[in-house]
Amino acid sequence: MKVDLTRSLTFKLIVAFLLTSVLGVGLAAVVARLVTTREFGRFVMGQLRNEFVTNATSYYQAHGSWVGAGEYFRQLNPPREPDEPPRPPQFVLADQNGIVVTPVQPYRAGDHIPESELARGVPVQFSGRRVGTVIDAARAPALSPRELEYLASTNRALSLAAVGAAVIALLFGAVLASNLTRPLRDLIRAIQAMASGDLRQQVPVRSADELGTLTQAFNKLSADLARANESRRQMTADVAHDLRTPLTVMSGYLEALRDGVLPPSPERFETMYQESQHLQRLVEDLRILSLADAGELTLNRERVSPRSLLEQAAAAHQHLANQRHVDLRVDAAPASPLLLVDPDRMAQVLGNLISNALRYTPAGGQISVAATQVGQQALLTVRDTGTGIPPDALPHVFDRFYRGSESRSGEGGESGLGLAIARSIVQLHGGTISVESILGQETVFTIAVPMTRAQAGSDSS
Repeated sequence: MKVDLTRSLTFKLIVAFLLTSVLGVGLAAVVARLVTTREFGRFVMGQLRNEFVTNATSYYQAHGSWVGAGEYFRQLNPPREPDEPPRPPQFVLADQNGIVVTPVQPYRAGDHIPESELARGVPVQFSGRRVGTVIDAARAPALSPRELEYLASTNRALSLAAVGAAVIALLFGAVLASNLTRPLRDLIRAIQAMASGDLRQQVPVRSADELGTLTQAFNKLSADLARANESRRQMTADVAHDLRTPLTVMSGYLEALRDGVLPPSPERFETMYQESQHLQRLVEDLRILSLADAGELTLNRERVSPRSLLEQAAAAHQHLANQRHVDLRVDAAPASPLLLVDPDRMAQVLGNLISNALRYTPAGGQISVAATQVGQQALLTVRDTGTGIPPDALPHVFDRFYRGSESRSGEGGESGLGLAIARSIVQLHGGTISVESILGQETVFTIAVPMTRAQAGSDSS
């Protein structure tokens, strides 16, 4: 996939860094030039003023008055550099009474300067007393060629610094933009690979910032998609296998009956009927799971007591428990708080758990179903003294079509979806289902269903 250079994020970042640096350095250069010119003018003005004050003090010390001072200072203002025109007068000298001694526009000889202006001037002192005042007549001094050349060289240095900063900003911006966009380029390549069908993509996390967080989120998403895709493929294979087995049996019997190879008998019809029932259960389980995944599995909630739910589920399996010589008992208080659940769906969950317990509990064993209340939750448990579940299989017992051992594969005509359906139904009620097991001793399935506030309040009262 080709990317237009002028539209790439790297190009935009480089241009942004370059423009920011050039504007910043340019603004700094302009400010530095203005400040340098102003401060240099003040420096030159201060030197000229100090020189003027020194000359004025020397003149008064030599003459004892300001008589003839105007002519003296006119002759004392020669050019500071060869070939430089004479500087215009820069300062006004007033005597101790504020009368102008050395006139400079807009002041004339003999004018009286107000006290407010004299206060801003520089006093001329002799023998500890103020004998005159020097006042700036010009805002900025006339600079000499050497001084102008100094300012010009300063401006050239600032310009060269601005150009150098722009070049450095361009190089730094290119490196930084490349490093910033490198994770994005990695993500783009990974997404393109996923679009081509390779869902398992892992991008290296190169930083701990927002880009690093984005990369970690993408890696998790990719891993989850890969696992989901693998689970879908496995589920498809399992469904095909579970459908093929009863169909093969039924088609084999029907073909043999049609060709007269086998004579019809009640036993053969019963076998085909059982296989068709298995198919029907598998299709129904798949339908329930698909509705649950789509969020379209509806619940018809009613207020029922936990004991009635347990007794109904136990009664449906009591005959089979008696045949297998397993003690099936119910342990729940008659006055337990009512639960707001779908009784048919919860009976399906409990029936599945009891059916599993009967399959793996030997003769002489015990299965107990109980209901207790812990805080704001009602706990429904199914405990058996059967063969138990291996520790490595416990995290997967609620996975679809998971079979922990060959002995469980297809036993009892089950679809392998019962526990997955049980989890979906319990979660739809806002509850959780968990399992604990000790291999060779017991297995305990626990359903935690939240109680409503009204139930909790009535119980606490």
